[in-house]
Amino acid sequence: MRTDIFARLDREPEPPKIEIPRMSRHRIALFGGTLAFYLAIVVAVLVSSWLVALDWKVMLFRPYQQWPELHAFLDYYVVLGQRGPTAVMVASWLGWRSWRQHTLRPLLTLGASLLLLNLSVGAVKLGLGRLGPHYATQIGSAELYAGGDIFPSGHTANAVVTWGILAYLATTPRARRYLSAVSAFVSLGVGLTTVYIGTHWLSDVLLGWAAGLLILLALPWFEPLITRTEVWILSVREQWRNRRGLRAPVPPAPVAPEPVLLPQALCGGAAAATEGAQEAASRGQAPGTAGHPGAAARARAHAVRPERTPLAPAGSRRPPHADRSPRNSTGPSRPVAGGPVAP
Repeated sequence: MRTDIFARLDREPEPPKIEIPRMSRHRIALFGGTLAFYLAIVVAVLVSSWLVALDWKVMLFRPYQQWPELHAFLDYYVVLGQRGPTAVMVASWLGWRSWRQHTLRPLLTLGASLLLLNLSVGAVKLGLGRLGPHYATQIGSAELYAGGDIFPSGHTANAVVTWGILAYLATTPRARRYLSAVSAFVSLGVGLTTVYIGTHWLSDVLLGWAAGLLILLALPWFEPLITRTEVWILSVREQWRNRRGLRAPVPPAPVAPEPVLLPQALCGGAAAATEGAQEAASRGQAPGTAGHPGAAARARAHAVRPERTPLAPAGSRRPPHADRSPRNSTGPSRPVAGGPVAP
C-alpha cells in the first residue's frame, strides 16, 4: 500500500484534495493543557521551587562523565535540533511535495511555524535572560535576568516543530501516526541530549517541549492566513507570466521561397552560355575576348531570344512642322534636275 512518504517521483496530474486540520474540541483541550503546563514551569523557575533544585542536582551529577562512551555519538545526534540543518532538510522534502501536489501550502506552513517559533521562544529567552549550567555562578539559584538566552531550550522546541510539521502535513492517518512517533522520539532525544552534554537545565528542556507543542497545536488557527497568502502568490505569478508573454516578441513565420518560372528559350540560352564559358575556361581563354571561341558562344547565347513581336508605336515619330506639307498633298512638285526650266 503506497503512502506519501515513499511516493513515486513524479508529479500528480492535478492537486489532491488535502484535508486541512481544524481546531476541534480535542485539539483545544490539548492546547489548554499544554499552555497550563508551560505557565507552571515558568512560575516554578521564577520562584526557585523544587524544579530549580532538581536542575542543580542533574547538573552536578554530570551525565557526560557518567557515560562518556555516548558523548561522541550524541554530539552528532544533537544536530537534529539545530535550526539551520533541520530547516534545510525538511524544506527540501516539503518543496518537492509542493511541486508534486501543485500547492504552496507545505512550504508556507513550515515558514509560519518557524516564524511563530522565533517570535515566541525568542521573546521568552531574551525576557528572562537565564544563564546555562556552564555559566552558573551561585548554587541553587535560578540564574535569571543575567543576560543568558537558554530558557526555554531552542534545540528542543525546534526539534518538536521541525519534525512535527511532517506529521501535521501528512495526508493519511497511517502516515500521520508514524510521523508523530518519529518526531516525538527525535525531539525527546534532542532534549535529553542537551541535558547530557550540560548545555541546558532540565527545566529548559521541559519548557522547550511545551513551547514547540503549543505551536503545532495552534497552527489550524493560521490556516486561513496561509490559504490567502497562497492565493495571492499564485495570482502574482500569473500576472507576471501574462505580462512577460505580452512583452515577448513574436517571431515571424518562415516563408518558403517560391520557384521562378523562366521561358524555355531563356533556359536554352543560359545553358548554351554556361557551356561556352566552361569550354573557354578549359582552354584557358576569357569567354568575352574577340576572335576567340568564347565570342562565338556569347553570340549564340545572344542569338537565342524569345519569340516576341515588337510593338511599333502608331503614327510617325517625327514632330509636325507648319512649313512642310505632307507627302500625299496635291501641291506643285519639285523640278527634276537637268530638265527645262519653266519661264
